[in-house]
Amino acid sequence: MPLLSPLRRLSDAVNQLAIVLCVACVLIMLGISFTAFVYKLATGSTLSWTYSLARLFLPWIGFLSMTISLRYGEHVAMTLLVRSLPRPLLKAAAVLCLVVIAVFALMLVWYGWVYFEGASQVYMVSDQIQVHSKFTAIVVPLSGLVILLHLVQGFDLLEHFIDDQSTIDELIESTDREERP
Repeated sequence: MPLLSPLRRLSDAVNQLAIVLCVACVLIMLGISFTAFVYKLATGSTLSWTYSLARLFLPWIGFLSMTISLRYGEHVAMTLLVRSLPRPLLKAAAVLCLVVIAVFALMLVWYGWVYFEGASQVYMVSDQIQVHSKFTAIVVPLSGLVILLHLVQGFDLLEHFIDDQSTIDELIESTDREERP
């Protein structure tokens, strides 16, 4: 399919962007926490807004890391059980798994959008810092869209088709090459 290759490249690019956003969120959280720590050391009092502001990044980290782990096949899977199936049933189980992932992603988009539209609160982090709840709500449908995009990778998302014996043989060969003088 000529459309599949550009979509797979887009999936990879979106995955790289998600990685950058996750790292940025973690660094921002660490920066906020470090600021609170240094302020506490310097003055002996605490900044009331640091905890509230830092935790606003947790949904972003959680939902985006979910899409990243899916892309690398690190999601929850019953690999041992599925690999013990005959090849035709293995393919059927893999297709079923992808369908379940697609349904989950569609539910994230559908219900996440309803949640986003209904988000009307403003988080009062402090008197000066106010963050609209839409900031955290938008990540739910956004992650659903990313998961749907990652589905263009097909069976590459699943580790059911990795041949363990060939992987073990490759590891043994690379170790043997390193030991030879």
